[in-house]
Amino acid sequence: MENKKELRNWLDAYQLDHPLVIAGPCSAETEEQVVRIAKDLKDTDANVLRAGIWKPRTRPGNFEGVGALGLKWLQTAKQETGMLTATEVANPNHVELALEHDVDILWIGARSTVSPFIIQDIAEACRGIKQPVLVKNPINPDLALWLGAVERFHTCNVENLGVIHRGFSTYEKTKYRNIPEWQIPIDLQAKFPDLPLILDPSHIAGRRDIIQDLCQTGLDLNFDGMIIETHYDPDNAWSDAKQQITPATLVQIMKDLKVRKEKGGSDAYEHALTELRSKIDITDEVIIQQLAKRMKIADEIGKVKAENNVQILQNDRWNSIRDRSISEGGQVGLSEEFITEVYNAIHQESIRHQHNIGK
Repeated sequence: MENKKELRNWLDAYQLDHPLVIAGPCSAETEEQVVRIAKDLKDTDANVLRAGIWKPRTRPGNFEGVGALGLKWLQTAKQETGMLTATEVANPNHVELALEHDVDILWIGARSTVSPFIIQDIAEACRGIKQPVLVKNPINPDLALWLGAVERFHTCNVENLGVIHRGFSTYEKTKYRNIPEWQIPIDLQAKFPDLPLILDPSHIAGRRDIIQDLCQTGLDLNFDGMIIETHYDPDNAWSDAKQQITPATLVQIMKDLKVRKEKGGSDAYEHALTELRSKIDITDEVIIQQLAKRMKIADEIGKVKAENNVQILQNDRWNSIRDRSISEGGQVGLSEEFITEVYNAIHQESIRHQHNIGK
C-alpha cells in the first residue's frame, strides 16, 4: 500500500460535489422492490444502489437472501435508472457472479474480514479488477486485522480500495447496535489519509432514529461518504427492519447534514475546529460510558459490603486507588491536582451509590 494516492482515484473519478452516498435495501426481496427503490433514489444524492443478495444470518432459519437471482434485479434497476450498483461478496463464486451481472462496487462484510483465509480467497478472485472493493471493519475492534484485509486486496492488484466503518460488536447494552469506537477509524484515516472511508450508520445504530446524528459525526470526522439501508416499507423489510429508512427520510437527512468544506482562511479554521470538537464529543461519550460502568461495579461492591455488614469507606483501598491514579496520570501528562480532583469526585459518587445500596 505504498502508493496511497492511487487508492483514491476511483472516488475522485466520480466528480461528486457531495460525499458519496450508497443507499438501498438491506436485502433484495423482489424485482419490483429493487427497481422501485432504485427509481425512488434516482434523483436524490444517492450515487449507488446497494442491496444484499446473499444474507447469512447470525442464526439459521431467518431469511438469508434470494441468491444470484437478485443480481438480475440489480442489473435491471441499473438499466432503468442509470445508477451504479453495489453488493456484498463473501466467496469467489459471489465475486464471479457479481462481475458477470455488471455490479460496480463490491463490499466485504465484517464476518469475512475477521478471517485472513476468507479474505485471501476473495482477494484472489478479485485479482486485477477495476471495480472498487470496500472492506468493512472486522466484528471486533482490531485495526491491524482491518488493514491486513485491505493489504491482501492491494497485494492482488486491486487498486481501487476503500473501507466501511460499521461499528464493533459488544455484549454491553448501549444505545448502539454496534459501538462506533471512533478512534479506530480515526487512526486508520491518519495512517492512510487517501483511503476512502465510508460510514455505515445503519449497522452502528441498529435503529433509524439516530442515523442522522451518526452521519453528521462521520462528516465532521472527514468520512468520504456513507452507506445507508433504505426501503420504501422499512417496517416490513425481510431483514434488519428497525435500521432501515425510507427514501424520503434519506432525502431529508441529506438536506439537514452540514458538509464542511476545506478551502482556506476562516473555512479551514472552522473545519479544523469542527473536526477536533467532534473528537472531543466522542471522547466525552466514552468517558461517560466508562464512568457508568464503574458505578455499576461500585453498586455490586456495595451489595457485597451490605450483605457482610462491612462499612462503606475503606481508607486503605481509597488511598491505593488515588496514589496509583496520580502516578499513572503523571506518566501521560496529567497533573496531580487534576487527578486528585477528578478521583475525589468519582470516589464521592461511588460512596453515594454504595450508601444507597445499603439502605
